[in-house]
Amino acid sequence: MRIDSHPILRFEEQEDIEFIFEGKKVVGKMGDTIASALVNLGINVFSLSIKLKRPRGFYCAIGNCSSCKMIVDGKPNVKTCMTKLKAGMVIERQADKGVYK
Repeated sequence: MRIDSHPILRFEEQEDIEFIFEGKKVVGKMGDTIASALVNLGINVFSLSIKLKRPRGFYCAIGNCSSCKMIVDGKPNVKTCMTKLKAGMVIERQADKGVYK
């Protein structure tokens, strides 16, 4: 969900940015974080808890809770609520502690 209009604030239209999520090409907007782009696409599960495999998603939005950690361009444990979206990024859900290859 993206706020398009507001009674006080103005939002200028931003450029589309293509990126890959779970093998599919999707589109976000310039200035989005990875997490905000995914939430706008209706994607709310970013990772699974390590022990019980329960879904984790966008929670604190300030980089403290680690619920939004994902694998970005092959790098695990990227806090997507704090990372700006870039064209061509490859983003995957993370289901473990994150293994560096």
